[in-house]
Amino acid sequence: MAVLRVPTNDGRETVLDEETIGGFKAGLRGALLRSGDEGYDEARTIWNGMIDKRPALIVRCTGAADVIDAVKFARTHNLLVAIRGGGHNVAGTAACDDGVMIDLSLMKAVRVDPPTRTARVQGGATWGDVDRETQVFGLVVPGGVVSTTGVAGLTLGGGMGWLMRKRGLSIDNLLSVDIVTADGQLIVASETENADLFWGLRGGGGNFGVVTSFEFRAHPVGPTVLLCCPMYPADIGGKVLRTWREFMRQAPEELGSAVLFWSIPANPYFPEAHHGRPVAIPIAIYTGNVEEGERLVKPLRTLGTPLVDLSGPMPWTGVQSMFDPFVPKQDLQYYWKSLYLNGLGDEVVDYLVKVAATIPSPNTYLVILPLGGAMSRVGAEETAFGRRDIPYLLELDSMWRDPKDSDRNLAWTRQMWSDAQKYSTGGLYLNFPGLGEEGERLVRSAVGNANYERLVALKNKYDPTNLFRVNLNIKPTV
Repeated sequence: MAVLRVPTNDGRETVLDEETIGGFKAGLRGALLRSGDEGYDEARTIWNGMIDKRPALIVRCTGAADVIDAVKFARTHNLLVAIRGGGHNVAGTAACDDGVMIDLSLMKAVRVDPPTRTARVQGGATWGDVDRETQVFGLVVPGGVVSTTGVAGLTLGGGMGWLMRKRGLSIDNLLSVDIVTADGQLIVASETENADLFWGLRGGGGNFGVVTSFEFRAHPVGPTVLLCCPMYPADIGGKVLRTWREFMRQAPEELGSAVLFWSIPANPYFPEAHHGRPVAIPIAIYTGNVEEGERLVKPLRTLGTPLVDLSGPMPWTGVQSMFDPFVPKQDLQYYWKSLYLNGLGDEVVDYLVKVAATIPSPNTYLVILPLGGAMSRVGAEETAFGRRDIPYLLELDSMWRDPKDSDRNLAWTRQMWSDAQKYSTGGLYLNFPGLGEEGERLVRSAVGNANYERLVALKNKYDPTNLFRVNLNIKPTV
């Protein structure tokens, strides 16, 4: 290997000679990659087509020992560190230029213990990996809504999904983690061990170390659930949203739901005559008795004549993967923003319908999620996640194919996000932060001032040099 000259975290430059790099590589069980090596470009690539970063070194970890060595090497040489879990990271913080990428994507084992209804999940697993193993035993860990999403990133940011009204967020079902901290130590964090760190990991993101495994509580679900998915013409979007609003006020917690404003994709799965048609979709997943679910969702299926109706019994794994084809890796540019809505009164409904009509890309989703239920029964200070009292989340999931359209789509999303603040008292879901360009203000808004100060204190204790800074960063003050 040739000499590498790389910038350090203090703005200087260090030289990594062949002997230094070779010694590091010899101690690893996994591969150490640099530009030009076979597999380097694949390993550095994350989901978002907007992101094209080139780490100086990529450590393809095969276990916690590799992670420990990678953290110690980066700390010794004061190098920038990015952590890649499942690689679905939309904000781009799973990669970095010139530093070290700690790649966990080979660490994706899942072990389910049916008697205790728990699952141990390695840090590089995706939710598809988890669902495949847990469903063997008729169990589910509450996670996201796209099977290719990484478990680590979604969980550390909170973890919203179809089960959150019944079972809470992913972090509400987290029992413990194994984590490599900035000093290169592998420790356990749980309610009984390093409880302060466990508090911060539940909503504080990747600020405190590299999680090599998660232990989750699992719940009986499936294998078959009821999907409600009629796609109505967008011109009755106001009716759809108002009916759904009233419907959800009485809906049981076993029903997870959202309203999507979208365009029917040019996909053979959908009738060609409807390709590109804007639609409003009151989607719902009922995890109780299927026949009862069919009766329950009937009001959402009789609002008019849908262009397409995908409703019916479906395997849980099918529900979890049904959006996968429409969020392909590197094939689209992704910029996802969110904010909490105070309510969904008629003025807000009219506003959202108006916004949906201006969406510049047919790939983009505008999503309204109902919160509440089990996730709202956790106190705001019990985890770092913060806001638990908000009734709705608005997502502006902007996606487009041609990089030449980036300026237009970014401008639209930022403007809509800014305009919608008038219907919010602040706050957002940190897993949909755009590119995190608002910095500290964004994180404070998500977790609240009191929780933010606790997170700073944890950062001072566990990562005082801010080794883990390629994230939605909480800066230490020591």
